[in-house]
Amino acid sequence: MKPLSRPSRHRKPTLARRPRGPKTIILLNKPFDVLPQFSDEAGRQTLKDYLSVPDVYPAGRLDRDSEGLILLTNDGKLQAELTQPGKRTNKIYYVQVEGHPTEEQLEPLRQGVILKDGPTLPAGVERCEAPQWLWARTPPIRERKAIPTQWLKITLQEGRNRQVRRMTAHIGFPTLRLIRYAIGPYQLTGLGVGEWRQIDTEQS
Repeated sequence: MKPLSRPSRHRKPTLARRPRGPKTIILLNKPFDVLPQFSDEAGRQTLKDYLSVPDVYPAGRLDRDSEGLILLTNDGKLQAELTQPGKRTNKIYYVQVEGHPTEEQLEPLRQGVILKDGPTLPAGVERCEAPQWLWARTPPIRERKAIPTQWLKITLQEGRNRQVRRMTAHIGFPTLRLIRYAIGPYQLTGLGVGEWRQIDTEQS
């Protein structure tokens, strides 16, 4: 009879972390120039300047120079569902680009483009007007008078580092402003800059 094999001391369980207490879900409208973390040795603005709820962590990141929706939770299972590539959770962004791309120029993004870290999944991309709920950014973007700008609504099912910016640059239209509007079923609707609200977890 073969002896039972012992589990590796270095192997950790892969079960998603569940909250010990009530599940907490918070939606925050992150302002421009705020780090998506709770501390910074250099003294820059962080989420702690806007939120004081303990034991919640961002589900995914949103770059310092990007704005909009950050979801914070104490539920590791929810974090995994929203951020793991295999889950293909929709994330909606409103993006202001420099220049005026045509439908033909946007088509590669809908098919998938090859970036330095590999091909992207096909994205939903449509031209749109500036959102009615748009707030003034501080400081404002730097626009060149001779070059028009265009707003795009971009839907991704992945979340690589600075992916939207790299995708628009790839087709020749640099991103000037980026606002994340939705992560899965969670939306920015009704939140002013720097504001947050807690979700009723019985309905989430």
